[in-house]
Amino acid sequence: MGSFKIEGGQPLAGEIQPQGAKNEALQILCAVLLTAEPVLIHNIPEIIDVQKLIKLLQKLGVKVSSKGSNSYLFQADAVDLDYLSSDVFKEDGKGLRGSIMLVGPMLARFGVGSIPRPGGDKIGRRRLDTHFDGFIELGAEFEYDRENYFYTVRAERLKGTNMLLDEASVTGTANIVMAAVLAEGTTTIYNAACEPYLQQLCLMLNRMGASISGIGSNLLTIEGVDSLQGTEHRILPDMIEIGSWIGLAAMTQSALRIKNVQWEFLGQIPSVFRRLGITLEKDQDDIVIPAHTEGYKIQNFIDGSILTISDAPWPGFTPDLLSIILVVATQARGEALIHQKMFESRLFFVDKLIDMGAKIILCDPHRATVIGHDFKSKLKGTVMTSPDIRAGISLLIAALSAEGTSVIHNIEQIDRGYERIDERLRAIGAKITRM
Repeated sequence: MGSFKIEGGQPLAGEIQPQGAKNEALQILCAVLLTAEPVLIHNIPEIIDVQKLIKLLQKLGVKVSSKGSNSYLFQADAVDLDYLSSDVFKEDGKGLRGSIMLVGPMLARFGVGSIPRPGGDKIGRRRLDTHFDGFIELGAEFEYDRENYFYTVRAERLKGTNMLLDEASVTGTANIVMAAVLAEGTTTIYNAACEPYLQQLCLMLNRMGASISGIGSNLLTIEGVDSLQGTEHRILPDMIEIGSWIGLAAMTQSALRIKNVQWEFLGQIPSVFRRLGITLEKDQDDIVIPAHTEGYKIQNFIDGSILTISDAPWPGFTPDLLSIILVVATQARGEALIHQKMFESRLFFVDKLIDMGAKIILCDPHRATVIGHDFKSKLKGTVMTSPDIRAGISLLIAALSAEGTSVIHNIEQIDRGYERIDERLRAIGAKITRM
């Protein structure tokens, strides 16, 4: 288990380039299975979860070749279906939640898709019902091996249908869309997720020859086609990482420029940080954050009530940034209620922040009230363990702003979502060492 040693309280400065979006990359990489032709993908983040998926694709028989920094060429013209039923696959697929999105394209193109119950982190249950209910509605037969926790779906040819998803699941929508593009007839998906990453997937599939309309809305219409061809695709910058850098700049009272953020895909992220009192300036496609030497003040609602920040499916605020928002609020002037609606265990890291001196009341597994210090007292360095990706980066931000030395264990959870995080932080002045 790796660790970071952090010397806190150092002012940071400079430019930082966000990595490619992890959540988009996992969808896009699975989509290469839909065609036998080459697919070239740019801006792939070099992170553990993505590398695991690429290795899984290689074991499935997909040819993978590097085409320069963060660019790879994929060709799925010799897929090994026997690997899906092997014990090796049952073990390989467990450690990566994104592996569930292999099922849709495999089912559509080869008539069978299998996956062991995926793992990941400790942020709470993320059920798979939406995925499999969608496949069943498209005409697939569902099998579950309870002894080995192994799911299989089969169909000679999927048939288009009208479906209403029970939740606007991003990965569920992506999986069903990838299955439906090769189905016979027309499929409509209502209550579909409409996140930018899913929009990117749909646009890429259309370039490959699919016929998807309603992109960006919660009603997708898919006219099935017989086959898809190759394409070229560039992954968006990671909006979660962009939010992390905004939070880092505010907490360390540092001036930072975040490069090439693609503002049009950031949704509510800039406005939510502005509600915390953080100044963000748009300079072409960059975000410029001045040093908040006078601190930042939380805005109350118009009626004077305490600011509540909660997550919701797109275009609501992403749950992946609530941990960052909570940390940033600990040094604000004022109070805020953080309401994590979508996952039941994501706030359990706050005990570490309380140990560091933060004023936080954990109301229940979903809600925490934060009373800001206004930098009148700094957080204190401590030893802590990262439970998941987003809590890990939040604790890292807290440690970089704190007085003294902190150690964060289980940093593999941070490496799952952030590319060369220690190197990139050192480049802007952070004192961080990998142990």
